[in-house]
Amino acid sequence: MIMKNAAVLGASGYTGAEAVRLILGHPKLKLKAMTAHSRAGEAYADVFRNFAGQALPPLTTLDEGDWDEIDVVFACLPHGASQETIAKIYDKVETIIDLSADFRLTDPELYAKTYGRPHDFKAFLKTRVYGLTEFARDQLLGAKLVACPGCYPTCSMLALLPGLESGLIDPAQIIIDAKSGVTGAGRKATLAFAYSETSDGAQAYAIGTHRHAPEMDQAIKDFANQTTSVRFTPHLLPMNRGMIATCHVTLKDGASLSDLRKHYAETYGAETFVHLLDEGQVPQTRHVRGSNHCQIGIFGDRTPNSAVIVSVIDNLTKGSSGQAIQNYNAVQGWDETLGLQSVGVFP
Repeated sequence: MIMKNAAVLGASGYTGAEAVRLILGHPKLKLKAMTAHSRAGEAYADVFRNFAGQALPPLTTLDEGDWDEIDVVFACLPHGASQETIAKIYDKVETIIDLSADFRLTDPELYAKTYGRPHDFKAFLKTRVYGLTEFARDQLLGAKLVACPGCYPTCSMLALLPGLESGLIDPAQIIIDAKSGVTGAGRKATLAFAYSETSDGAQAYAIGTHRHAPEMDQAIKDFANQTTSVRFTPHLLPMNRGMIATCHVTLKDGASLSDLRKHYAETYGAETFVHLLDEGQVPQTRHVRGSNHCQIGIFGDRTPNSAVIVSVIDNLTKGSSGQAIQNYNAVQGWDETLGLQSVGVFP
């Protein structure tokens, strides 16, 4: 069996830890290096106690890594820091799977406007592949640099793209009401994410300004050939993992709810990780927790010619590190389920 040597950059964060967990269960990946600038020199089990007893390399800085022996890098770094780091190792490794936002937007001016800093490596934007796996397989095979979508765009686009590309949904009438667990904000000591600040309540944030909205517009243009500006409001829920996107849509003239359900069933019928639930079944985040699965439900609304599409994922798995592994499987032409066979952890 051909084995590939993997490195995880930013292994001390939540997405980094999820990548490590999944790589350990992958039959064709061997974890050879992990970086974490602020925790360099420490044993991984001292950072995440759930990895006690695992034979893992120590945490190092980027400069200490031997990149000649690495085939694939999973970059789980903060937005802004990723582009410079990736540029340093770009020519030294075979494949880079980036989990940050640094290569998601193809327009460098839009990136600068959205993230408040310039993009210093514009040439990479022309060749990178945007890795919404179910819609990008043809581009992923053999790709050098893959930009993994954000968790909100993943959850929302899986819910919306089949209806948009088929012309069943009006692109000008989309409202996305999405909610995420606290891990979506990363692992940092911030008052806003302290237990007493987040428990026993829910809140909207970045209202009308969230930086994932332009990414969704771009995905709709690229995969459905439709131009729109989505109306998107994210919310924070007092749970560790999970994401739900409730998408309110208007059907095009002549389209029916049964047409919508039929097309989604055809689109996702052969997919391993995206599932259209039976009529009347409501997706719940608890049923995909810890898995790379997405569950979707389609419902009629009391307003004529409208529908509600509900999508749930685990924001750390299908919304981040699981999709990263799935993308690398697609890059290699492997079975996309390798390392991702687990079903949701319930209860």
